[in-house]
Amino acid sequence: MKAMILAAGRGERMRPLTDHTPKPLLPVAGRALIDYHLEALARAGLHEVVINHAHLGTQIEAAIGSGSRHGLRISYSPEPEGALETGGGILQALPKLGPEPFVVINGDIWTDYDYARLPQTLEGLAHLVLVDNPPQHPDGDFHLHSDGRVHEAGGERLTFSGIGVYHLELFTGCEPGRFPLAPLLRRAIAAGRVSGEHFAGRWFDIGTPQRLRELDRELTGTAGERD
Repeated sequence: MKAMILAAGRGERMRPLTDHTPKPLLPVAGRALIDYHLEALARAGLHEVVINHAHLGTQIEAAIGSGSRHGLRISYSPEPEGALETGGGILQALPKLGPEPFVVINGDIWTDYDYARLPQTLEGLAHLVLVDNPPQHPDGDFHLHSDGRVHEAGGERLTFSGIGVYHLELFTGCEPGRFPLAPLLRRAIAAGRVSGEHFAGRWFDIGTPQRLRELDRELTGTAGERD
């Protein structure tokens, strides 16, 4: 199974940190944020990885290279200025991802989730990893039914972690260009073709400089210190 890391976002909310450094290369506990994903994928045996990029993308390629130092084979999917959003970025990379189900990970999260837990095959079109709702997203996104299916409503809602396994068929009918992934997922959910799991481990959405600092303190053991 191949994996893709979404790394094309401009990181507007992270400015000025992202004015000269792409968000995936921002340091956390002395290492680039994307390195944590790469090492976790290697541990899980997912050795073929596609990384998309747009803003300052050449820096990402220069820093990571072929992926050999992580034991990976990395290819890149460059996007035009402004990027293609999540859906458009994945669609463009499909030829590199192949016909089998593939993993997609948001590049601006940090987690200790074990990617080896992800299903290698799908009964439907997608499998989503859901987490407890963080303070910045208290209402969540989806409900996980006891049968393992994801629903829009029906009970307590959880937050989509930015980790999923997708089938090529999810993108049937999509035209190249800029578009989000969420409408495709919601359409598949309405058709009853999305499974999910609840992950209760550590997960951080690195959307602001403050959250980046909080993660840095968490990983360096200085969580009790003030900014």
